[in-house]
Amino acid sequence: MSEFNPTDIQMLKRWDTPTICNALELVLPERRGFGFTIDPFVCLNPSLAPIVGYARTAQIRAASPPAETAGDRISYYEYMAKPPRPTIVVIEDLDPKPGIGAFWGEVHTTVHLGLGAEGVITNGAIRDLPDCMNGFQMLGGMVNPSHAFANPVGVGMPVSVHGMQVIHNDIIHADQHGAVMIPYEAIKKLPEAVKLVTRREAVILEAARKPDFNITKLKEALLEAKDIH
Repeated sequence: MSEFNPTDIQMLKRWDTPTICNALELVLPERRGFGFTIDPFVCLNPSLAPIVGYARTAQIRAASPPAETAGDRISYYEYMAKPPRPTIVVIEDLDPKPGIGAFWGEVHTTVHLGLGAEGVITNGAIRDLPDCMNGFQMLGGMVNPSHAFANPVGVGMPVSVHGMQVIHNDIIHADQHGAVMIPYEAIKKLPEAVKLVTRREAVILEAARKPDFNITKLKEALLEAKDIH
């Protein structure tokens, strides 16, 4: 694990998730085809700034009454409250048809924000959209009016949500576009990679915005961008 600090993680909020994905392609080219969400989702608030945090993973079911006790739910909350912070909750709905019941709404967005979470990524359902806690982001699989029997069945295990594989304490970056898992060894390298991506894109964008832009100008810009290191 590379050394980094909370400031390094907070700095990543300066860029949207597509930009982080672009930079990761330079830092870790072998990860270009995986490590990010690929399935459709509903974003609670597209205008929110990107969120970045340590993954807190869990699995839920909602189709049938739970076998849980009050102590089981407390254990779930205790896990979600564990440092370090900030956190992002990543919850996999295990039902054959995910989203039968919404685990996320006004109450849980408020509770989890208070416990240090900045948002949730889930293939399950979300609800109470106008009443959810301001500043808490949700990327859910669907919207559903009922919580049915939604309940946690485990915490801290590897999960797969929207095609992204996540384990406890992974660093997650997310916004309205989706989410990506950032390997620890890439964190400190990303700012310089973002600058390089931005410089290369700027050459192409500047050329394309000029009145005399044509295919020849495009080829020249592509070659110029490629030579930027």
